[in-house]
Amino acid sequence: MLEMLSERFVYVVIIVLMMTGLYALIATGNLVKRMVGLTIFQTSVFLLYITMGKVFGGVPPILDYKDLSNGTLDPNQLYSNPLPHVLILTAIVVGVATLAMGLALVVRIREAYGTIEDDAISEADYSLELEKGV
Repeated sequence: MLEMLSERFVYVVIIVLMMTGLYALIATGNLVKRMVGLTIFQTSVFLLYITMGKVFGGVPPILDYKDLSNGTLDPNQLYSNPLPHVLILTAIVVGVATLAMGLALVVRIREAYGTIEDDAISEADYSLELEKGV
C-alpha cells in the first residue's frame, strides 16, 4: 500500500490542490479569494495533464536528418508526445487572460458597489430593486 502511494504521490498532491481550489471557490464570498481559488484549481488541472503526458524513458520527438538518411533510426525508440505540453501552454495563456479579466471585473465591481463581498453586493442589488419597485 505504501509503495503504491509513493508511486502515485504526484496525483495525491494534484488532488489536494484541486480540492483546495474548489473549496476556495465555494466557501468564500470574497471575489478576489474566489479568483485565487480558480487559479489554484486551474493549476492543478495543468499539473494533471502534464503528469499524464510524461513518458518515462521517452526522448523528445526530434529526428536528426543524418539518422534518417543513414537508416540508423531505432524503431524501438520510445518518444514522448509533445501535444499535452503544447495544449497546457495554450491553457496557461488562456488562464492568465481569464484571471486578468476576472480581476478587472472585480475592480469595476468594487468601484460600483464599494465592496467585493458577495453577500453585500447581493443586498445592494436587492435594495436597489426594492427602491425601483420591481
